[in-house]
Amino acid sequence: MAHGDPSRAELGRVVIGADRIAARIPELAREITERMGDGPDDLVIVPVMTGAFIFAADLVRHMPMRMRITLATVSSYPGTSTVSQGVRPLGELPARLEGRRVLVVDDVLDSGRTLNFLRERFLEQRPACFATAVMLRKSIPSALSTQCEFVGFDIPDEFVVGYGLDYDGCFRNLPDVRVLHPEGLPR
Repeated sequence: MAHGDPSRAELGRVVIGADRIAARIPELAREITERMGDGPDDLVIVPVMTGAFIFAADLVRHMPMRMRITLATVSSYPGTSTVSQGVRPLGELPARLEGRRVLVVDDVLDSGRTLNFLRERFLEQRPACFATAVMLRKSIPSALSTQCEFVGFDIPDEFVVGYGLDYDGCFRNLPDVRVLHPEGLPR
């Protein structure tokens, strides 16, 4: 379901402020480090591009361990879509994960399609340990029933932007997570 020009979208209320994000990231990093930190090799961090890049960058700076970062680029909300259009990899997914500790880092969990898709693909490679971390999980049945080991915040089912999340490529640079009212969507 596509809508209009992002320049005509209106920013709504702040759902999660920059201060709350800054406080939660180190806590989440500690949770991950305690659970996944011990191992004979590097932890493989797989940020899901492009939405998770800010979250992943802030998160890994608080994880005092050896790690490798390799990107997975998938598309599920192309352009001005505010509804998941299904998961489609854009390029090759990370390989050679057998016996490795793997953490997939994503921006928002709503339909569960992206995490389920990546979990299935990566578990086929038989990693020693596999987990997922999301910045946001929407309080809807599909998200709540999707396996996710680490969650930053639970939020209502609203279209949000900021802190890496976008609408047609815009608003990723906002320091807060905010509701967005795209032109043509009811408020």
